[in-house]
Amino acid sequence: MNKKLKILLSGGGTGGHIFPAIAIADEIKKRFPDAEFLFIGANGKMEMEKVPQAGYKIEGIDIAGIDRGNMLSNLGLPFKILKSLSKSKRIIKNFAPDFAVGTGGFASGPALYEASKLGIPIFIQEQNAHAGVTNKILSKKARAVFTAYPKVEGFPSEKIKFLGNPIRENIISGMQETAQAKEKMGLDKDKLTILSVGGSLGSRTLNNGWKENLESLKEKGYQLIWQTGKLDYKEIVDSCRLTVDGNNQQPATNNQIQIKEFIKDMETAYSAADVIVSRAGAIAISELAVAQKPVLLVPFPFAAEDHQTKNALNLVEKNAAKMVKDSEMQEKFWKTLSEICENENVRKEMSENLKYFAKPNAAKEIVDEIFKVIK
Repeated sequence: MNKKLKILLSGGGTGGHIFPAIAIADEIKKRFPDAEFLFIGANGKMEMEKVPQAGYKIEGIDIAGIDRGNMLSNLGLPFKILKSLSKSKRIIKNFAPDFAVGTGGFASGPALYEASKLGIPIFIQEQNAHAGVTNKILSKKARAVFTAYPKVEGFPSEKIKFLGNPIRENIISGMQETAQAKEKMGLDKDKLTILSVGGSLGSRTLNNGWKENLESLKEKGYQLIWQTGKLDYKEIVDSCRLTVDGNNQQPATNNQIQIKEFIKDMETAYSAADVIVSRAGAIAISELAVAQKPVLLVPFPFAAEDHQTKNALNLVEKNAAKMVKDSEMQEKFWKTLSEICENENVRKEMSENLKYFAKPNAAKEIVDEIFKVIK
């Protein structure tokens, strides 16, 4: 390829849209170090900060979604859309990319729509089991649609490529032996260990579930690595009468329960776990599939179009996970978790079935497919 390669990417609003786009850019950069990249994001959204931190240039457009809570605030939306389409067209004409990749979110709609109108090949990466509105519309013009599930309603089936979600490299390369990881975290290597993660902000539902069942956990002799998130952390530490030792929060008497506001070394936490309790966000599920630890999913019920429940059900149907609805936590959380913890065969079967969803080479295979189509 003689001329310098130029790639347009767009996706944002949440980390679930931003980080796959960055991972795809990183993979292309490995192959073409002198390639030029430009992201289009929504002004005021987290991509405007995260993309430059990853070393890429980004241009912002004024776009937002429909505010279902305040319909009056949507009166200006048609003008925002027209303005963002016009600015996207101008940016794309000036940059002249060879192809464009959209990973969902407000900004990718105008950006990829205008790219397709200008005859630029476009590709879509959808993280969830349920197609987002933006990606559903764009898929009609896309050369290929990369998904994390074999069937995603709303996409032309002939365009679907089930290649998985790009995930953090350290999760792929950093997994360790379970016993070794437990010792690294100061846990007893012979005791069953549960990891509870509620996303970067934490989950009040999961936190309340643990508060109600800590005595049962202690009676069973299980160990718990409990990521609470920022909002509930102090109150939980106080209510559990824990002492704080530097940055490592430890129980006053023993290491049976480790409470952490945020877990930076996620690969060690995944490795130390025998069972994982988690929300059902797209990237979380892709990481859990690579970790291949039996998992109890508690989908966040207010995610757009209830996509977390749809993500979870894909795993439940393959017997790769169990699920408890947010509204059923009090009756079913401990009972369902116990069914997993007390039966080693159930755990082995779930771990084995998770392999179907494990796509550690997602970024590489997506980029392979893009260049296959382009060439």
